[in-house]
Amino acid sequence: MSASPPSPPTVVPSTAAQTVGFLRQLGAEQIAHPGGTLLAHLCRVYRLLAAWDARPALRLAGLCHAAYGTDGFPTALLSLDRRTELARVIGPEAEEIVHVYAAMNRRATYPGLAAPNAPFYDRFTGGARAVNRSLREDLAELTAANELDLARVSPAFREQWGTDLLALFTGFRPLLSGRAWEEAGTLLGAGGYPEK
Repeated sequence: MSASPPSPPTVVPSTAAQTVGFLRQLGAEQIAHPGGTLLAHLCRVYRLLAAWDARPALRLAGLCHAAYGTDGFPTALLSLDRRTELARVIGPEAEEIVHVYAAMNRRATYPGLAAPNAPFYDRFTGGARAVNRSLREDLAELTAANELDLARVSPAFREQWGTDLLALFTGFRPLLSGRAWEEAGTLLGAGGYPEK
């Protein structure tokens, strides 16, 4: 019986600690952000996703979700022509989530994110396209972790945006994990959520 051929080489994502070192090199520790610095926020989002039992690729995407800037935070640590560099650090699956999250035109995409055929609007290209259910779940979960971290560290943010966030997450309900949904209810002060 012959041995099976070796698998093609794969990119092995770095650990969270190695990724934090990379983010420090990019200056994330020097950028102000609610609750301290951008790096502190990114680490809190990573920990929140870990507490929700998100898979490793989504956790690493959460740790780097602002690498290319976002619709809500335009400061970028990397230009889009450096996507390969980020993929080498966190792996191609996590980098793709980061890229799509950064590209998302929130105002246009959020209202239909939970609908199977709703378009995803790309702020980089100005175009629209479909995204699969798995990626829509990742976007919803990452959005929840990002926004709930801000609501946790900033009572003023929570006071200003809490009602809108609750409405947003209610629309995302079919896409959110049970733990994300529970955290939204606990933090935003609503109870009696219907089941998924």
